[in-house]
Amino acid sequence: MEKVSKEMQQVLRMKGGTEDASYAKNSKIQAGFISGSKPVLLQALIDLCDANLSDCMVIADLGCSSGPNSLLPVSEIISIIYKRCSEKCRLQPEYMVFLNDLPANDFNTVFKSLIAFREKIKAQNGQDFGACYVAGVPGSFHGRLFPSKTLHFVHSSSSLHWLSQVPPELTDKENPLINKGKVCISKTSPPAVINAYRNQFLKDFSSFLKSRSEEVVSGGRMVFTFGGRITADPTLDESCLTWDYLGLAFQDLVSQGLIEEEKLDTYNTPFYAPYIDDVRAEIENEGSFALDKLVITTFPWDSYGGEKKNNRLATARAAAKMMSAVNDSMITSHFGDGILDPLFERFIEIMAADTKEAEHVIPVVSLIRKD
Repeated sequence: MEKVSKEMQQVLRMKGGTEDASYAKNSKIQAGFISGSKPVLLQALIDLCDANLSDCMVIADLGCSSGPNSLLPVSEIISIIYKRCSEKCRLQPEYMVFLNDLPANDFNTVFKSLIAFREKIKAQNGQDFGACYVAGVPGSFHGRLFPSKTLHFVHSSSSLHWLSQVPPELTDKENPLINKGKVCISKTSPPAVINAYRNQFLKDFSSFLKSRSEEVVSGGRMVFTFGGRITADPTLDESCLTWDYLGLAFQDLVSQGLIEEEKLDTYNTPFYAPYIDDVRAEIENEGSFALDKLVITTFPWDSYGGEKKNNRLATARAAAKMMSAVNDSMITSHFGDGILDPLFERFIEIMAADTKEAEHVIPVVSLIRKD
């Protein structure tokens, strides 16, 4: 299992760079998720400032990826703290910001944007704004990343639905579970496949909470968002529709002889949209954090380009670009080069021809580290 997890750390990454196919250019819907979480983020930071403001605020953003979204949450967090200190006539703190993602993340693109980031926050917040130091921390947030009791605030957006590995039951070389013709949970997935995905998420989420419990100071805060669901059934369109389109596109490539059927049957995506009741229960079971808020935000099904388009073909194209930027490395690692163009051309055709719609369900969770 450890070996599989290390392999996943190398192939699970968003497409780097700044070209048209990059995650930087195809993550507008994720930017919307960040904006949608702002009311919860704002209140958590105000409460933190009023109760536990340090001379140096240590902030971690987990799953930062690359592109404009990488520093957007940090900018919001720092500006909220600055404003609250100004309102309370308190000295401005310094900031130590840690940007975390897996080792294969395009940190170079992130680092190149730091000069513009610092100029922006100075312009927004004034000359008395405290010094801000930024460092990259490569590694999996499913385990420890920081020394004990060092973090005041932890943020994560659109990341916790990614598992540390494909459930091992699906990759057992002697007797693997087969999710026939699909790349993630679907209506046709056997119950054992669904249970394997759920168990892997619960294990990963418990490890995430335990790791953060050791790193966050007493009274520290954590706010995170993820792709989730409000219904118990994990096979509904709410969490499966886009992955079903991708599975159908793969099946068509099999029928055309472009990929082998066995290759498809052994490919599974380490993605799981958890049921909010399971999230609540795991937070309570782990016991280190008090649940301050759990707010459900929803976004229109056709907002892949960052806004509602009311145009099925345009939505399908935007969804294909986003899915390609997210899945590029995993797909090419398993199937080889040359498959992405025909795969996502077929994805667009399938999605554009369908009439189904399913909102994106994005829970926003605010936690407080207990004493």
